[in-house]
Amino acid sequence: MHPPSSPRGPLRFGAFIAPYHGTDGSPSVQIRRDLDLVRHLDALGYEEAWIGEHHSAGYETIASPEVFIAAAAEHTRTIRLGTGVNSLPYHHPLILADRLIQLDHQTRGRVMFGAGPGQLASDAFMMGIDPLRQRAMMADALDAVVRLVRGETVTARTDWFTLDEARLQLAPYRPGGLEMAVASTVSPTGSVQAGRHGIGLLSLAAADPAGLAALNGNWAAYEKSCARHGHTADRDDWRLVVPMHLADTRAEAREQAAYGVRHIVRYIEGLAGVELPWGRTAEGAVEHWTTEGFPTFGIATIGTPDDAIARIEALTEASGGFGTLLLLDLPTGTPTAKLRSYELFAEYVVPHFTGANRRRDASMSWANANSERFIGAMRQATEAAVTGATQDTGATPDTDATPDTGAPRDAAAARDAGVGR
Repeated sequence: MHPPSSPRGPLRFGAFIAPYHGTDGSPSVQIRRDLDLVRHLDALGYEEAWIGEHHSAGYETIASPEVFIAAAAEHTRTIRLGTGVNSLPYHHPLILADRLIQLDHQTRGRVMFGAGPGQLASDAFMMGIDPLRQRAMMADALDAVVRLVRGETVTARTDWFTLDEARLQLAPYRPGGLEMAVASTVSPTGSVQAGRHGIGLLSLAAADPAGLAALNGNWAAYEKSCARHGHTADRDDWRLVVPMHLADTRAEAREQAAYGVRHIVRYIEGLAGVELPWGRTAEGAVEHWTTEGFPTFGIATIGTPDDAIARIEALTEASGGFGTLLLLDLPTGTPTAKLRSYELFAEYVVPHFTGANRRRDASMSWANANSERFIGAMRQATEAAVTGATQDTGATPDTDATPDTGAPRDAAAARDAGVGR
């Protein structure tokens, strides 16, 4: 049995779709492509997709993750769909909780609730919200949403919302309730709030140098907060977000990543108001992202499935263990190349961590270890069949029961063993 702070089972995998889109493309095409991506992830067996909420700056074009999830749910079967994340200061908690529970029923329990204070200062500015107050506002709203979802009647008065004997009409779809998580980057605020309510932790910047450096400190803050409020911290409820783009070779992956990396550079420069010297060329940006940050791996893993496996193993060791890895969806590669990256990850990376091929490997090892015995038995059966047939027909049996096809003896033995039939 694993200790309480250790993941209970094999890693789970999903995607975190902000999304990021260049401003030179059709937004309607881009949103439709995001919906198609979630359907593709579902078909490949990914377990989760988280959808962001943003209202300004032009690149992250989904304003309502709930609307997107409602559409995606109608075209998928098993993938779970999360709001990644709802910016709580932008919503009255009763209305948000009510929407989430309705969506929970529409998706037959596949929805997850992600909470955060809001990422873009430009969003808050347009609504007259002081960015310095956003974390405190998130704490107020999160307390109300969690209590409402758990079936409490809530009366609360803050300087920005009022609840007067508020309650939800519907319970969550599943008896276990609605799964919830709080976003965390560098500040421990998200970790403290997640621990306060005994809900999951969503580390959005696990590959960024500052976010990576804060991982263990944020987990420690989460454990401490959980203990203070009577909850058990479970690493199985910890999700880490990491950017990756895979191809058959490293050279091919880097060449593909140059396709859209400048869009991300322009977005960062636009938000920060500064020019990034390493981002003047696509090649320079790819080089920076694959060499800076995590030792030997860079901020982003741009390479092969083997590179992805090595990165996840190193991240597991550095963090002490977590439950779910989410691939940060970026415009790396053409749409076709990006889909291929997700396919390579699903086919070759996921089985490494889930142990999907352990029984296959064990079966092959057993067959190999007993090959002489098995092939000998097959050869005896073949010889007996030939002998019986010649006795029935009166023909003279060939002294070699294996037909002379010109094939090497080991190939004939393999054929006798049933290979290729």
